[in-house]
Amino acid sequence: MDDRLRSRDLQILAMESASTPMHNATLEIFEPGREGFDHARVVAIVADRIAYVPRYRQRLVEVPGRLANPVWVDDHEFDMAYHVRRSALPAPGSMGQLRELTARIISRPLDRNRPLWEVYVIEGLEGGRVAVLSKSHQILVDGVATVDIGQVVLDTDPGHLPAHPDDWRPRRQPSASDLVIGAVGANIESPRVMLSSVRSNVDALRRRADAKVDRVQQLVGVLGRGRPARPVPFLGELSQQRRVVTVSTDLAQYRRIRRVHGTTVNDVVLATVTGALRSWLMTRDEALFGISEIRALAPMSVIDDELEATSLGAQVIGLEVMLPVGEVNPVVRLLRVSYGLQGHRETGKAVSAQRLAGISGFAPTTFHALGSRVAVREMRRGFQVSVTNVPGPQFPLYAAGSQMVESYPLHPLVPGHALAIGVSSYDGKVCYGITADRDLVPDADLLAICLTEALEELHDTASDVRPRAPRGRRRAGGGKTGAPKRNRTIEEHT
Repeated sequence: MDDRLRSRDLQILAMESASTPMHNATLEIFEPGREGFDHARVVAIVADRIAYVPRYRQRLVEVPGRLANPVWVDDHEFDMAYHVRRSALPAPGSMGQLRELTARIISRPLDRNRPLWEVYVIEGLEGGRVAVLSKSHQILVDGVATVDIGQVVLDTDPGHLPAHPDDWRPRRQPSASDLVIGAVGANIESPRVMLSSVRSNVDALRRRADAKVDRVQQLVGVLGRGRPARPVPFLGELSQQRRVVTVSTDLAQYRRIRRVHGTTVNDVVLATVTGALRSWLMTRDEALFGISEIRALAPMSVIDDELEATSLGAQVIGLEVMLPVGEVNPVVRLLRVSYGLQGHRETGKAVSAQRLAGISGFAPTTFHALGSRVAVREMRRGFQVSVTNVPGPQFPLYAAGSQMVESYPLHPLVPGHALAIGVSSYDGKVCYGITADRDLVPDADLLAICLTEALEELHDTASDVRPRAPRGRRRAGGGKTGAPKRNRTIEEHT
């Protein structure tokens, strides 16, 4: 494992501020098993599996004089009790109370003097359920050296599994002279190490300056033309607080819409998001500004030899998708979204959802982490909202014998962007996790209603309608339906 922080990660670190904490989060709901599910059991299973993610017991140390990038070192004061914390709601706690607590927790940046992750075990939920909220910094989970800890603590078997031996002993703490000597050696061996460090810091400063310029231009547009240059809800100066929205829907509805209209499940997800944003904007009178499309960034998984390999067997790229919020007809919205993704499906680099969902452990947590890294990398493309949809296993998963019933991905907000949407399918459900800025999007809860209504609107169009074959697939009698054959990608679910 490379112990020196890579330049792209240094760029993320330099971008972080009190108003833009750069950690991913996942909120999972568990149904306790026969022997219960509590803080002690979560501590035990994390302690049992943490050996699979050694970076979770390391912290960052700066090189004196910043002669080179910081390095990862073993934390000699590693404290499991600090990282796995116990919390509770006044019973019977509602999902609304859980979302409010989650929003407060994810608003706080991680302590850079410790390993960059935290897990909260939240008890007191209605029906005796228990929530587990995990936070992992973007630089910690890169899919190359480290996967998300959520990928290794879940099992397909509810029974007790044997403990994994762990004889971890922290390596010697490097002294200041060790760090300097190592930095000098790295710079001599590869001068690009030093140059890339400088470029990363300069680029981070430039991004902040560009964001300020964008906001000034937006204000000028409002004053000069009577309407904003870009949709107001998605851009602005972020506060230090967040809002969290969670929505659980039925995967069977997406599959029916897919069959009837000849699209993919991901097309239906994006069309649902489009319909929800349309309704939400109308409640804000944003339709008065004449918004017809929203520029979305949709991270997709590919296999590309020119990109850095990951331990998951696939890479993630950012695809720009125009969401037609100005379109009244839900079917037309769906078909326009589907057409916009056609080019990606024809590249031949797409990865099947079956392959991704079959990865050992709950891979969506790691793929969501990769998707949020793409959002940082692609900020210059000027997207207004990110929508990351990742397929998960369609069978139950367990932690310490207790079944996970729901999983909500919560992406960090990048500078100047007030909304991020994560989507995961799991065991017959499609779960939306929405992160919003508390001040810029005070009505974020309306998005939950709008999402549900948008899905129902699409589902109504699929009722009593004969299914048609997707474009590019052959019908039972012979010829094609008119378009090239589609490749299934990360965003499709079967």
